[in-house]
Amino acid sequence: MSTSFEGKLVVALSSRAVFDFEEENRVFEQTDDSAYMRLQRERLDLAAPPGVAYALVRKLLAFDPADRPAEQRRIEVVVVSRNDPVSGLRVFRSARQSGLRLERAVFTRGRTPWPYLTPLKANLFLSANSEDVRAALEAGFPAARVFPESVKASESHPQEIRIAFDGDAVLFSDESERVFQVGGLQAFQDHEAEHAGRPLPPGPFKPLLEALHRLQREDDKAQVKIRTALVTARSAPAHERAIRTLMDWGVEVDEAMFLGGLDKGPFLREFEPDFFFDDQTRHCESAATVGPTGHVPAGIANE
Repeated sequence: MSTSFEGKLVVALSSRAVFDFEEENRVFEQTDDSAYMRLQRERLDLAAPPGVAYALVRKLLAFDPADRPAEQRRIEVVVVSRNDPVSGLRVFRSARQSGLRLERAVFTRGRTPWPYLTPLKANLFLSANSEDVRAALEAGFPAARVFPESVKASESHPQEIRIAFDGDAVLFSDESERVFQVGGLQAFQDHEAEHAGRPLPPGPFKPLLEALHRLQREDDKAQVKIRTALVTARSAPAHERAIRTLMDWGVEVDEAMFLGGLDKGPFLREFEPDFFFDDQTRHCESAATVGPTGHVPAGIANE
């Protein structure tokens, strides 16, 4: 019987997102790809340390019960990497030694791998390569550039997959952010109050939130539960449009934080996400000091 990813949550990650290959990457940047490949081959039997998305991958793979047949799994994790195939052996060996059930991968030896997201039907792409992330976003895939230096995820909630999202330019379009950039805070607040009843257009991460919400509602046998949060700089009265938009989509989040410009880092420290997504680098830099973070290079802030 053929295998299909139809209806599943498919998460694609680069090898640097799953494992800490920063030392090897510095060799690549300071010399060339042959030196990098040689080093990876020398370390084939040395398990790579966990990377910024390692905890997220571990929890995603634990979502399906161990006795669930492969064809009935609800979540699939695939490595999509610029590594060469032989260097990719270390990825698989590191996964096996770490107890991660990674079964599928695409290795492109320096070529951009994002086109393979289409046949994978990927719901999320995480990579340390900004060029690949931008290309994936432009092609319509939720994608983020991981901050490899992010603090590793907390181990306080082993039975929950915790994911936090910024609002404008991430879950929602940057329509309102553009009003703010041009007219300032008062113009933004007036605009949002006037259009409170009109849902915001979707942003690049709406499909991921929908997929997570679907899993939350449909799989009561899951070993690991999903918890989501909206963490936004919006405050009253602009909060109403955000909530009404989620209601119109038929999607719920478990927590919502309307911070009115407050630093997001301390709030994320309390939520303890396995990953947080934001379009503005200053918020990402703050978030990376408390947990795994991905920059979404979308919207006016990234033009």
